[in-house]
Amino acid sequence: MPDRQMPPALRFMLAARRIELEGLEGLAVTCELVTRISELIHALQRERGYTNLYLAQLSDAHRVYLDHLSDDALEIERVVRERFDSMDLESNSATDRARLFNRIAHVLHGLDELPGLRRRIRDQMLEPGDATVAFTRMIGGLLAVVFEAADTAADPLITRVLVAMFNFMQGKELAGQERACGVGGFSQGFFDAPRRDRMEQLAHSQERCFETFLDFADDRAREMWFNTATSDVNAKQARMRAMALRTSEKDKVSPELSELWFDVCTERMDAFKGVENHISTLLHSSCHRGIQHARADLDNHRELLKRLGSLERRDEGEFSKLFNVHASDLGGNGHDTLGPHLSRSVLDLLQAQTQRLVTATEQLDEAREALNERRVVERAKKLLMEEYQVTESQAYVRLRKTAMERGERLVDVAQNLLNLAARRR
Repeated sequence: MPDRQMPPALRFMLAARRIELEGLEGLAVTCELVTRISELIHALQRERGYTNLYLAQLSDAHRVYLDHLSDDALEIERVVRERFDSMDLESNSATDRARLFNRIAHVLHGLDELPGLRRRIRDQMLEPGDATVAFTRMIGGLLAVVFEAADTAADPLITRVLVAMFNFMQGKELAGQERACGVGGFSQGFFDAPRRDRMEQLAHSQERCFETFLDFADDRAREMWFNTATSDVNAKQARMRAMALRTSEKDKVSPELSELWFDVCTERMDAFKGVENHISTLLHSSCHRGIQHARADLDNHRELLKRLGSLERRDEGEFSKLFNVHASDLGGNGHDTLGPHLSRSVLDLLQAQTQRLVTATEQLDEAREALNERRVVERAKKLLMEEYQVTESQAYVRLRKTAMERGERLVDVAQNLLNLAARRR
């Protein structure tokens, strides 16, 4: 039955399911991009951490291994760029992804600047802290792409996986920043007050990210996380962190501990990457199952409409009976009649599809709430940074301290701050 000959309700129902399928197929492409981005972030995190060792010690051996890490990152970067190039920027479905595309534009600009950054590092023209800031800015841009990918996903199950993945990647990135910060402190033999504060803030921020991750993770990811959190390497890293916080200019430790710290943190982050890989696999399987289900549903709808067309041609007067038809198997071998050979009436299909969309919307709202909370906290941090001329770390410490003193959630404190600023304007 051609679309224009169908009753309007059937045409729109079929179009709605077809749009869902097209959305899932587009989402699968985005999820593939997220996986590649996670690999690039991991490579850049390793390069950033080892850059600190190289700039602190200027060893030829460190230079050789740093070149190796850069080459690894470049190879993954090439794949990510290919994924960017393959994205459809002209289709109608691209109109609701403006923020995502804007984030990708920033990332591409940052990637173009990486060769210059690497040259300055080799020429020893940067301090370790400056190199760390540059890499962290690049990684932050890549994480922002993952955030927007999660925020534009329309499938509730896949959105939950993306939210879990984003928060886990964010926690892992904070662990990477802690690795870099620790290398700097151990290399000079002690941690001054700002560096100690930074280490403590990074530890607390990791906990917050991993808590949100656990809210959205599947059982296997939670199990893997528990094994990592209770591992010997995690305990060793915690002991070295405690040691770092006890140091001072008058109570130094051996600078050689910087390499041990790097190795321990790297082992811990590699364990994190195992959890991240599991989430990536789950992401792909969720996309695949969703597409299969949507295609099967669409095929069933079309088969039903085909049979209805045959019945309508046989006896148009019988069409009104359609809304009372109930049956069990679209693939049955019986004759096309209005009896039990149809799997369900069009009314059943409409009701089922409507209920599924309502449930999906509720689940999406729950998943996106976690993303919105992060956006609120980020806006509040930016407000404090501009108003009091403080760093991002200092702004976060202020928010967290206020939340602890008032016994409120961090996001509620952030929202109250934004509301107060809006009333003052």
